[in-house]
Amino acid sequence: MIDLPPLPYEPLAPEIKAAVLRLRLAERSAALDRDPAFPREEFRELGRSGLLGLRTPSRFGGRGLTLPRAGAALFHLAYLSGTAFAKLSLQPEFSSVLAEHGSDELVERWYRPLVRGELLVGNQVTEPDAGSDAGAIATIARPDGAEYRLTGTKSEIAFAADADAAIVYARVEGAERARSYTAFLVRQDLPGVTRRVGPPDLGERWQRRGTVVYDEVRVAATDRIGEVGAAFGYVQRELTREHALLAAIYLGVARASWDATVAYVGERRAFGKVLAQQEAVAFPLVEDGARLEATWLFVERTLARLEEGRPADADAALAKWMATEVALTALDHAIQFHGGRGYSSALPHEQRWRDVRSGGIAHGPTEIMHLVAARHLWPRPPPDRAPP
Repeated sequence: MIDLPPLPYEPLAPEIKAAVLRLRLAERSAALDRDPAFPREEFRELGRSGLLGLRTPSRFGGRGLTLPRAGAALFHLAYLSGTAFAKLSLQPEFSSVLAEHGSDELVERWYRPLVRGELLVGNQVTEPDAGSDAGAIATIARPDGAEYRLTGTKSEIAFAADADAAIVYARVEGAERARSYTAFLVRQDLPGVTRRVGPPDLGERWQRRGTVVYDEVRVAATDRIGEVGAAFGYVQRELTREHALLAAIYLGVARASWDATVAYVGERRAFGKVLAQQEAVAFPLVEDGARLEATWLFVERTLARLEEGRPADADAALAKWMATEVALTALDHAIQFHGGRGYSSALPHEQRWRDVRSGGIAHGPTEIMHLVAARHLWPRPPPDRAPP
């Protein structure tokens, strides 16, 4: 008899399971890997089921869960269906600067429909010469009466050809550079917007990443999100929450493969005994289970600290890094111990590995996660003090 550790407790777990089965999300996740497209119908159904905007306040149409509860719900969604629909569930969180700093009109026109799954709002920070160094963006918004003229190129953009609108980060011309970083809500069908899907990715192909070019695109001043020059602070706070919530998704996916592998090696026989009695197989799986559990406890604690309003930038960065690494190791062992079938698309482990591999790059690469944690240990000296 196999005695697996319990999954994180979350009252919504039965509701999440029912939605996953009804919408066949696990099967759709595999299909989207073979034939990449934005799953608009499933996105709408997630909205109708109340599984978009888990953390979004109820006044915006969301569930209003605490961060620890949202993390546990995302763990269950990823465990049952993979990264695709768990990340889609997080889309309102990825666009939370719109809810927190956008006008009432922008919220009504874009954010509420996003939470309902009726419209897709993407995010565009990265540029050809500004990846991890988001402060190096060169896209310019030139004031022109009651409008801005937006010019620049955004690259490696998720939903490049599928988003209905995007939160675009640009520098306002004429403002001091340190106070020019500004967010705009930009419809993607405006004149002057050119969108191209790039080559297929290693994993998470459903995002159809690509390039978006803005050529003197007219954006109404009323479509600016928040104050001129304030967007860098907006996106930093959003990213901290994202890091910890993404960690929950990666752990959920890995736990699904770990559970399946533990069951499999308890039945599969080789050299006269089941694989679970072979130390070369049993010991790595025992270690994977312990690391998955320990990392979840760290993620849970981090989410609780964020919910309490305590500083946790370094914790969230480390949570994302640890979850990615632990998940990849567990998924690699799942592939290995399932043998030839594990290496094929007959089983979900190889796709899960490819999907989770983006965690070391997207939403802040591993190196930046380490940098955030290092700056917590060794704060920068004040400007008027030279380092020793």
